[in-house]
Amino acid sequence: MLKAIFSWWNGATVGARLDIWRRGVFVGEDEQGNKYFEEKRPSIEGRKRRYVIYNGLAEASRVSPDWHGWMHHTVAEPPTIAPLKRQAWEKPHQPNLTGTVRAYRPKGSLARGGVRQASTADYEAWSPDSGDRR
Repeated sequence: MLKAIFSWWNGATVGARLDIWRRGVFVGEDEQGNKYFEEKRPSIEGRKRRYVIYNGLAEASRVSPDWHGWMHHTVAEPPTIAPLKRQAWEKPHQPNLTGTVRAYRPKGSLARGGVRQASTADYEAWSPDSGDRR
């Protein structure tokens, strides 16, 4: 309960949940458990604001392309009503994994534990004791 009160990075705070519950309508949920809401009445700009409450870490790249289009008013209907047509060549949505244990680490990367191949054009590190004062 304390995590919900004080941390904004784990879903939403209690205040945000109350505000969305008071002004919004539940629209749907995605495969990751993120919940999407839309305001009951249009704002001053003339359109209804849309919200997401993340299931876990609040990371924008966890929003799939179909929900992203709805959130940004690119498409009018949410994916629960009008799902995006998937192409055979499309891979499933994956959030940005940078900084996690599942991040891409190319061959020879220090994070992968590999050793970089030697190059014929390798440099020699400068040393203040070398006497070279260019």
